[in-house]
Amino acid sequence: MQTDSKTRRNIPMKISKSKVRVIALATGILSSSALATAAFSENTYGPFPVTVKGYSGSKTNSVSYTGQIARHVLHDSLKKLAGKGDGGGNAAALQAEMMAYFGGSDKNKAIIAPADKGDFNIKQETVNEISSGKNLSGKTYKGAVTAWPGQMTGVEVLTSMIEKAAQTDGGFDPSTGYNYPQLISKFAMGAVFYNQAVDNYLDEKLAADNKPNSKPYKEGAHYTGKEHSWDEAFGYWGAAAHSLNLSASENYEVAKMKNLSAADANGDGLIDFKSEMTFAHAYYASSFDKGGNTNYMSTVTQAFIDGRSVITSANGENLTDAQRAQLVAYAEVIGSNWEKVIAEAVFKYAGSVYKDITKLEALMAENGDTTKAFATYAKHWGELKGFSMALQVGKKNLGETAVKMNRLIGFGPVLMNASQVTGVDSQGNFIKDEAQSWGEYKLHMLKLQNMLADQFGLAAKVNDQTANMADLADKLGSADSAEND
Repeated sequence: MQTDSKTRRNIPMKISKSKVRVIALATGILSSSALATAAFSENTYGPFPVTVKGYSGSKTNSVSYTGQIARHVLHDSLKKLAGKGDGGGNAAALQAEMMAYFGGSDKNKAIIAPADKGDFNIKQETVNEISSGKNLSGKTYKGAVTAWPGQMTGVEVLTSMIEKAAQTDGGFDPSTGYNYPQLISKFAMGAVFYNQAVDNYLDEKLAADNKPNSKPYKEGAHYTGKEHSWDEAFGYWGAAAHSLNLSASENYEVAKMKNLSAADANGDGLIDFKSEMTFAHAYYASSFDKGGNTNYMSTVTQAFIDGRSVITSANGENLTDAQRAQLVAYAEVIGSNWEKVIAEAVFKYAGSVYKDITKLEALMAENGDTTKAFATYAKHWGELKGFSMALQVGKKNLGETAVKMNRLIGFGPVLMNASQVTGVDSQGNFIKDEAQSWGEYKLHMLKLQNMLADQFGLAAKVNDQTANMADLADKLGSADSAEND
């Protein structure tokens, strides 16, 4: 038996989901009002009281963001499917299945990921147990994505990536260097979660006449327009409701499904995706914070809680100008720190790509087998590219910074034959041309890290390789090193 230090209850090291449910039902710990009536601390996102005027239903907790959690599991499941290609034989079926998770399905789809892991037993097994009728495509960035070949919208980019991924072996295309699970995942996190939160719920929907606090969000709802808008933004952030009661390392371990006691806030032996799991950018925030130089997770989550408290204090009335100003200030804290988290990720993977190229150069010099090292390089490049694309679909127009970032990274990694994707033809086929040297591309990664640190005021700076910049530039010569500045 294992003793949970938080609840002082004895929990089996491994217990079946069905057995847990039987026990829970017998003891009443899985009643429908469990979360609403639980004695959470003031550092927990909810419960918050129902303030809707005239509401006569049984709900006592006005917090609701299940649709956003459903999209998190749709995203995680889509990423998992993106690596299931067998080289073409299952392409049509796999593409259709991936589109069911991206574009929606009439069927109640199974949650493919995150899945049960060790003593982490997940309460929900299907998407509809969280929220029904949800998709990713309807909430994806509608503008043009200049960072990807073809001048496509965000929806078109992801649809194209899904089609290409289904044709690969394991999601990886060596001919382009594209790792589709990473590209799809990192861009979708930005094009759906980040974009919807900072450029919709924390922007347009904060206006006085948009989803007013004096009316329910929709007819019969137990939450106001402003309450629900704010909740939905929090849902896209991806933090567990009790994340402020955990350390950065514990939040990271929850996302990795390595710390049951930290995740299981209500001590029922099951992980409820609706409130107890860490997803997406909240996970990356905790990964940076555990280095001790940043507090992105707690800063953003606290701003969400404080903002929700302001809305609740209006008691179902329209917000005053002072209250709205407070809310806008909290939204700015959230947006600026969320942006930093994504920029930190671009910085990190630029450093990874730099180190991967260094390894490849050594292997090539020795005529060694580069297969595994190239696949690792492509994976890290996919994360680099996906996050860099995500950074450009927020509330702010990054302007020159985006142009420089896209030129430094390019449309594809430098390949083993010294070529690189440079565009796409009218049939959707990628066009390749001669690339810059490995050394030049390494220098691009260092220039990128420098620019990101300066433009976004980064502090974590994981995988910082900029100390190598002067020596590499000298080695290449000023003329060569100036390309793509």
